[in-house]
Amino acid sequence: MFRPHEVENPGSDLAVALAAFGPAAGYAAQPDSPVDHGHAKASPVSGPLPRLQRYVAAARARLAPVDLSAIDLSGIDWTPDLAEDIGTKRWLRGLATLAGLTICALAFWPDFSRLDAAPAGHLDQAARDEFRSQAIMPLAMGGESGRRMAPRRAMRPVAFVPERAQIELTPVLSEGDSLERLLQRAGVSGDDAARASALVAGAVPLEQIAPGTKVSLVLGPRSEPGQPRPLEHAEFRARFDLALNVNRQGGGLVLKREAIPVETMPMRVRGQVGESLYRSARAAGASPQTIQEYLQALDSHISLEGDIQPDDSFDLVYMVKRASTGETEVGKLVYAGLDRDMNGAGKPVAQLLRWGSSGEFYSADTFSSDEYVQTGPGMLRPVNGRITSLYGMRRHPILGYSRMHAGVDFGAAWGTPIVATAAGVVTYAGRHGGHGNYVRINHGGGLGTGYGHMSRIAVSPGEQVSAGEVIGYVGSTGLSTGPHLHYEMYRGGQTVNPLGTSFATVTRRVDVGQISAFRAKLAQMRALKPNSPLSRQEDDRPATLRIALR
Repeated sequence: MFRPHEVENPGSDLAVALAAFGPAAGYAAQPDSPVDHGHAKASPVSGPLPRLQRYVAAARARLAPVDLSAIDLSGIDWTPDLAEDIGTKRWLRGLATLAGLTICALAFWPDFSRLDAAPAGHLDQAARDEFRSQAIMPLAMGGESGRRMAPRRAMRPVAFVPERAQIELTPVLSEGDSLERLLQRAGVSGDDAARASALVAGAVPLEQIAPGTKVSLVLGPRSEPGQPRPLEHAEFRARFDLALNVNRQGGGLVLKREAIPVETMPMRVRGQVGESLYRSARAAGASPQTIQEYLQALDSHISLEGDIQPDDSFDLVYMVKRASTGETEVGKLVYAGLDRDMNGAGKPVAQLLRWGSSGEFYSADTFSSDEYVQTGPGMLRPVNGRITSLYGMRRHPILGYSRMHAGVDFGAAWGTPIVATAAGVVTYAGRHGGHGNYVRINHGGGLGTGYGHMSRIAVSPGEQVSAGEVIGYVGSTGLSTGPHLHYEMYRGGQTVNPLGTSFATVTRRVDVGQISAFRAKLAQMRALKPNSPLSRQEDDRPATLRIALR
């Protein structure tokens, strides 16, 4: 807007002033002029030179360096205690500091306005195809990995593409699937799939085919383009000892059974319990399935929490199947034992053998007596055992003080059957405090009986039982120091002495042959060589055992 005047001495303090004030002062500076740092000397110029000299002096005053080292800020108390010297300069200085910090904090306080997200980009079909080619999805949901190339000019469509005459597939039967659906998904026609499934069902129940079974398929050529292929051959392992083949013969499908020779042999595993029975048995070579069956068998006769000690020895025998094709399969547990070292000799704590058609485990002592005793008039003795503690006051073996013992204790071996002393209705069956597994029976007429410390209960509440019917098995649950039965009797809701009447002994006939067979098989199990490798053990097993196992 203004044209600057020309000066004679550019580059002097005048130039500095012009540079400081810029074009607003209305002057321009020129170089190559000596500068006097002492005083501002005006050159003989025409115009408003005195006013310009005043501008120069003001510029020098503004541009003069300030010595900040002369200012001592450490001696100033910027943050005094506002609870002291209220109203003084020191207090006001602290209040100013607080106000300044508060203002700074509020100045940087974030707002809560909505943040607009980036708009979603539009994906065309080409972009969707690109993303899909790089995605990872199960084949069942249509996932097809890989990039697809579009046809080029050099490519020409063809009317017919020849297919293979035969294709080979190996689908796997999944959980909840059926053989017919598996064949149809593989491309077999519906008629062939239904026919093959019916042929297999005639040989083995379809529900017994284990999930994970591999089915080898051979499919023939299509009759027409787009039609399903016919089934030429199917082969799979229906059972461990049976293979099935479905072949096309004479325009139809026929089934062929192939029996696989399987040898069944016992495997004995023995070792010390240590800190963990499960880990010790696994380290000895037992499978998780076998250990689970072993623990379940022991739990029905002893307490796993308090009756197993680290120095005890576990002893188990299970069957192993070996096919002629080389596969092996772990069978059922047949013997479960637990021994305790007593003065250098192993004393059995539990000896359980799978016995009978039901497949239940029984104690060796269950069949050790052919005599059964009965109480006074109309009342049976609850268990075959000796009396170890009477009715009345006694010092509790666990709690350590005297209190009323409202029943009679019968000492018996683990798993010994407990029977109802008279006919009645079960009013309670379950855990009952210090009684452990407990059963209460109401016999009518104000009379009731109770049975405690059972290892396993065989009845349920509301069930009608008869005299002599098994209601449970001897154990050591609850507050107990060993296997026994705590037997109580109630009259009018109050406990009475069950031994108020005399006892009578009644002889019960028992199949001596069954007891002998049980003891013989138990001896055969314990005669096996423990921790031996998976072999036939023909030299170590008695001939009678080899015959029985086969």
